Amino acid sequence: MLVKICGIKDIKNALVAVENGADALGFVFAPSSRQLTPEKAKKIMDTIPAGVLRVGVFVDAPISLVKEIAEYCPLTILQLHGNESVDYCRQFKKPVIKAIRVGEKGNFYPAPELYKETVKAFLADTYQPHKSGGTGLSFPWREVDNIRKYGPVILAGGLNSYNVYQALNIARPDGVDVSSGVETDGRKDSKKIKRFIKEVKRWENEKNITRSKRIFR
Repeated sequence: MLVKICGIKDIKNALVAVENGADALGFVFAPSSRQLTPEKAKKIMDTIPAGVLRVGVFVDAPISLVKEIAEYCPLTILQLHGNESVDYCRQFKKPVIKAIRVGEKGNFYPAPELYKETVKAFLADTYQPHKSGGTGLSFPWREVDNIRKYGPVILAGGLNSYNVYQALNIARPDGVDVSSGVETDGRKDSKKIKRFIKEVKRWENEKNITRSKRIFR
């Protein structure tokens, strides 16, 4: 079970997340209220332990720009949240997480089977027209089963400390990803970060599950 706190914008909350057991931190380089510059992202990354996964979030960005930022920061993993093609995903040496948006009727955007054996993992998020993610809305968690057949799945979309235990019971993903669910008034909230990770640990302990980052090794 991998825990990723996404949309990190400051050193304080990065350290709170890591000290409480987050395995990965997400840094948004696409237009968003959570977007930050590569320079600021690198400054934050320089303060966190080497073993923490550094995930760069991009949306249909030029390949050359993604590679430049990935090397400068440096990033461990690339998370692609747009309409990136299979060929696009093959252009990188670093592991790729491809976001798959799930609609109310179980429609997938894009189709996960296209990316089988090309990407390292999928991130299941909620479909909303004209939005690439970070909506704070959930989708039918059982739909994860229809993505898992093509590779490991990280569950996102509307998760928070009040529903992540139930979501884990239903979806049984390889990891969870949260952003708006640990925010207050659009800003990361250290207390919510702690509560979220605590709930994931509680589920792991009760199910006797050991957390692992092996899907990215």
